[in-house]
Formats: sequence, C-alpha cells, structure tokens
Amino acid sequence: MNVVINGEAREVAADATLASVLDDFGVPERGVAVALDGAVVPRASWRGTAVHADASIEVLTAVQGG
Repeated sequence: MNVVINGEAREVAADATLASVLDDFGVPERGVAVALDGAVVPRASWRGTAVHADASIEVLTAVQGG
C-alpha cells in the first residue's frame, strides 16, 4: 500500500505498523519524533500502531545547538 513519509510517496506492506515502516526506511529509534496523520505517536506505541493506506508520516530529528 502507499503512504507518504516526509512528503515522499512510498510503498509499504499491507499489514505495516509504524515501527515496521520506520525500521524499513532506516529511521533510528532514538532522537526522533514521529507523527502519523498530524498526531505525534509516543515511541512506546509505535509497534502497536497500524499504518493505513495513504497515511502521512512525518519523522522529525532532534538537533542540538543554538
């Protein structure tokens, strides 16, 4: 099925979870925040959060500095 990750269309498995999608695309488990359809998903919920067709996933990386 198709989803959008950071503005790019991607193909993922029909039974994908947020954790499996992030793992498939090499997203680290630490130092990132993830939103599914505009709502932030806590890291503890990634494995149990199903991804639906045409979902919008945004991955934000934490940065330091000023």
